Formats: sequence, structure tokens, C-alpha cells
Amino acid sequence: MRQQWTDELQVAQVRVARPTDRLKEIEKFYCEGVGLEKIGSFTGHRGYNGIMIGLPNANYHLEFTEHIEGSPCPAPTKDNLLVLYIPKQETIQHIANRLLQMGYPEVEPENLYWAEKGVTIEDPDGWRLVLMNTEGI
Repeated sequence: MRQQWTDELQVAQVRVARPTDRLKEIEKFYCEGVGLEKIGSFTGHRGYNGIMIGLPNANYHLEFTEHIEGSPCPAPTKDNLLVLYIPKQETIQHIANRLLQMGYPEVEPENLYWAEKGVTIEDPDGWRLVLMNTEGI
């Protein structure tokens, strides 16, 4: 497996961004529920507010933005996923239980592969998160 970016494509950071009109709920889901870290935010930038959420000491993160005129972003399909690979099954159950207490139950995945060692949960916008166990992978 390649450990470095090629000379042709030297990437310093990876960010996956999407709009939402539920920014506060999204922040609570991913930070309090999943346990990711809020690493930045902005307000009033050309009509947008946003948050960046990621893993500590990592150069990849999620960005969620909302426009003052609204930013609905329904999930396109039940198989558009954010997958977090987690080594301990106990950690997955702890996160899933915390999200259930917050009102986000486990849902059946479109692709049953994800049910073999994972838990699928919809975020406040209906986008799906898979907490996938890495044991045996």
C-alpha cells in the first residue's frame, strides 16, 4: 500500500463538504453523538455559516455549511455512506447506544454487506453513517 502521495498529486488536506439546513443538529450528531471533534467554524462568510468536524491530528475532515437563504440537502440514496472503520466492537455499540438515546436508531443498510460487522445510522439530514468493525478485515 502506498504511504505517500505521488509527486504529481501532493495533497495537503482532504475535506468532504456538503450543505445542510440543520447545522446545529448536525454538529450535535457528529460531535456529541459520534464523538468527532469540532475543529473549526465560521459565521457570516458570504452568506454562509459552517463547521469543520474531524479526527484529532488528521488532515481530513468534514465540513457542513448552511446558507442564510436555506441549504436543504436530502440524501440522494440510501447507499451514499460515510464509513468509519473502528477496531473495537464495544466502541461501536457505545456510539450506537448514545445516538439511539439522542433519537437516531440503527437502520437497515441498502447493501447488507454493511450489516455483517457494522451499524448504519442516519444523520439529521438522512445521510447514512456506517460504524464498521475492522476485526477480520
